[in-house]
Amino acid sequence: MTDTFQTVADFALNRAAQEFPDTARKAAALMLLDTLGITIGSGPMQAGRIARESAVALFGAGDPGLSARMLFDGRRVSVAGAAYAAATQTDNLDGHDGYNPTKGHIGVVVVPALAALAETVQDFSGPEALAAVIVGYEVAGRAGISLHDTVSDYHTSGAWNALGVVAVASRLRGLTAEQMRQAMGIAEFHGPRSQMMREIANPTMLHDGSGWGALVGISSAVLAEKGFTGAPAITIEAADVAPHWQDLGDFWQMEHQYVKPYPICRWAHAAIDATRALMRENDLTYRDIAAIHVNTFRESACLFQGMPDDTSKAQYSLPFAVATMVAHGRIGVENITGAGLAEPLVASIVERISVSEAARHSDRFPESRFADVSITLTDGRILESGDVHARGGPEAPMDETEVIDKFMEFATPSMGASRAAAIRDAVIGLGAPGSKFSDLGALIYAPADQT
Repeated sequence: MTDTFQTVADFALNRAAQEFPDTARKAAALMLLDTLGITIGSGPMQAGRIARESAVALFGAGDPGLSARMLFDGRRVSVAGAAYAAATQTDNLDGHDGYNPTKGHIGVVVVPALAALAETVQDFSGPEALAAVIVGYEVAGRAGISLHDTVSDYHTSGAWNALGVVAVASRLRGLTAEQMRQAMGIAEFHGPRSQMMREIANPTMLHDGSGWGALVGISSAVLAEKGFTGAPAITIEAADVAPHWQDLGDFWQMEHQYVKPYPICRWAHAAIDATRALMRENDLTYRDIAAIHVNTFRESACLFQGMPDDTSKAQYSLPFAVATMVAHGRIGVENITGAGLAEPLVASIVERISVSEAARHSDRFPESRFADVSITLTDGRILESGDVHARGGPEAPMDETEVIDKFMEFATPSMGASRAAAIRDAVIGLGAPGSKFSDLGALIYAPADQT
């Protein structure tokens, strides 16, 4: 066992809940709440329904001790199947949190894993739930950075966030350090090293591979618990990635996640925010705008062009997102589903938008997400935004109230205000002494239409 892995194991398995800083635990509660809001909001969407039905069809549990209810559904499947269904569902409403250096997402698997694993162990404290969330974020984030730093292709989050799931499972199920090591090796070997830019070029329900990351992570932990072995995870144990793990327990990635104001690929957010700011500052409506030009980083410029014909393309489309903001001053689930995909006003604005790569923005990716926008008005004037960074992360954070309001916006249509508020209060209350995960668990497994 390498020194780096021993450090990871000590952090994940042995650090007591009260030893995590209050700031990290507060951030964990907010990211847990934000992710649950997206899980709820995505429940009625086609991808979520397919994922849950597929989990019932394919991932049933023969061992009651390894079964779990699916989030906001209630049907029992295997613990891995429950995590898969919720992660796939959440991944298909692109409003969940992320971490710039990983170029991807962590909460989308950590929260489903926590909820599924909680069904297989005895009840645990609220602070322990937050500690498990922190462990998942800190391990997954560093695994993602290590992978991106050592391979030539750009892999989806599922390729590395599976290791964060293993960390959560190992902590909650009481695995030994050696069992966790084997589980990490299994998860890394079987993790979906799917190509992100392939999905960007052809947007589908595959999204960021996180459903399979959750499935692989839970499955790997169970395999290792039963004695299955795996080759050491090189994203942890290889000598050239050791620097990425040296600050574990000192620098808290948990506190540096971004929250998305819109259910759209993060790569489009800087352009959306720049457009939004110009319109607000100059009291503009769509009637005042003749043309919009966006300069952005290369990956953002590769997002889907034109008018999307399905939800996946809508969430991976920069022009559509900007046009929706121009038309409505907001972007909600209703804009990326159903009739929102064929709205004539939005389509007419999309035709006025052009996108180019700017080298200065590309040079700052992935650490930053910058764009600048030029709006030509119908009277001939040209307004320039200057360089704008996407809101929601450390560079331009949303405050706690905004995150909570976002949860209520996404959760209330399916949950109703009373149950949504109860979930909100239970999540925020997890940090309190004497709280239990079951305080939240009692609210999150029943179908969305049940109070």
